[in-house]
Amino acid sequence: MTDRLDIVPVSEWGFFTLPKPMVIAGPCSAESEEQVMETARGLNDLGIHVFRAGIWKPRTHPGSFEGVGSKGLPWLKKVQEELGMKVSCEVASRDHVYESLKYGVDMLWIGARTTANPFLVQEIADALQGADVPVLVKNPVNPDLDLWIGALERLNRVGIKKLGVIHRGFTSFEKIQYRNNPGWRIAVEMRTLQPDIPFFADPSHMGGDKKYLYELSQMAMDLGLDGIMIESHCNPSVALSDAKQQVTPTELKGLLDQIIVREHQSDDSAFNENLASLRTRIDLIDEDLLKLLSSRMAVSRSIGEFKKANNVAIIQTSRWDNVLKNMIAKGEEFGLPKEFVKTIFNAIHEASVQAQNEIMDRDA
Repeated sequence: MTDRLDIVPVSEWGFFTLPKPMVIAGPCSAESEEQVMETARGLNDLGIHVFRAGIWKPRTHPGSFEGVGSKGLPWLKKVQEELGMKVSCEVASRDHVYESLKYGVDMLWIGARTTANPFLVQEIADALQGADVPVLVKNPVNPDLDLWIGALERLNRVGIKKLGVIHRGFTSFEKIQYRNNPGWRIAVEMRTLQPDIPFFADPSHMGGDKKYLYELSQMAMDLGLDGIMIESHCNPSVALSDAKQQVTPTELKGLLDQIIVREHQSDDSAFNENLASLRTRIDLIDEDLLKLLSSRMAVSRSIGEFKKANNVAIIQTSRWDNVLKNMIAKGEEFGLPKEFVKTIFNAIHEASVQAQNEIMDRDA
């Protein structure tokens, strides 16, 4: 069981006007003083007072635009001084931290690639020791919840208590409509383990295209997340990085006007009674599912004994391919999504193989 982090409530950060959603917005990259200031003015006019901009940009290939570097930090300082906005940027090394703090950057975030590297996270944590600055941590590129929580723990151990998380989805090797697989299940698990931590979604990086921003932002609100970090550029068509996923401040206003914020609970007695009744039904169905799974595993173990007695290998590829194909087809008849059925039955198959492998190894 993961311990609760020792954190300061976001209401005490002095950053956001509550209630939800909390919004952090700004360009993918700070490209020029003019671009930064024009975008910031547009966002400030909307009532968005937390400005983000990439100063150092981790890119896959050398030669790509990797940000303007430290020369962009005075532009963020100007946003603070002229507009009264809070400013934030991504850091991926101790030098980034030192430079950001030197220029008075109000909030930092750690990107997905950095979160995946405990050495870098520890380096950043050590550089932040003694600093009173909020730090947001994006999920790692792969759906590794322990790695994500571990990054938060490293920061918390050096005294960073103004902590939050950003869910930006996960790298996918399969062709999907989004840039990153949303992987909402991991977000739900994080919320369950750390219910008090400020929780943002990053629909820009999740979708990779502005046409997906509304549906992903609304899903974040439906799940009860606290806010969104979204990329906004005064002229996305000429952006030097991630142009396709950025929106103008005017377009962002239209998006925010559409989003419906969900309450965490209701005081309506009829609603709560009906919800309790439905949840009781869910509990009973879940218990039945566990009984069926237990019966299925018992049969799998019997098959393992039979295979061992007859010196037959555990994996029967053609058999499993047919089972999975049939289950996906039957699932569609019941209105169950293909990926949902595939995930469940692959997990069942993996557990069955493990059980049979233990039988094969017994008394070997």
